[in-house]
Amino acid sequence: MTSLFIALGIVIAVGVAALVLRRRHVVDVPTQKEWTVPTQIDPADLASAGENGSQAWSIAVFTSASCHVCADVVSKARVLQSSQVNVLEFEYGAHRGLHDKYRIDAVPTLVVVDADGVVRRHFLGPLTATDLWAAVAQTRDPDSTTSGESGDECSSR
Repeated sequence: MTSLFIALGIVIAVGVAALVLRRRHVVDVPTQKEWTVPTQIDPADLASAGENGSQAWSIAVFTSASCHVCADVVSKARVLQSSQVNVLEFEYGAHRGLHDKYRIDAVPTLVVVDADGVVRRHFLGPLTATDLWAAVAQTRDPDSTTSGESGDECSSR
């Protein structure tokens, strides 16, 4: 009978120890994916893909034929095509080399690029036309305001 009490005591002690250790075990938070956005685009890549490489600004949209959101982003960007802004689409099937070169791992990826190839703004995924157009306007002219009023009238006193 004494052996039974000793065995029961050992089982209880092991059970309590297991519970304490289990509560102390910290589960690591799953890692979060960080999407790659280029910080610079070779102006030669933009000029070779565009109709005219003389624009001061380029909007490059990296897309995929299987992406249902990409066409919407491209159509919103195309509205900005002008003598100063060149809008280019780099579809994965047709421009896989550029996707690899700039490590594009999510589409749509839209970048606003200056004449030197420096990425000034970027967007990943779906976006509204208002957000895109305002960002491009502000990037091209940092002194512009989105409210349509002069800076003095907007400042709070």
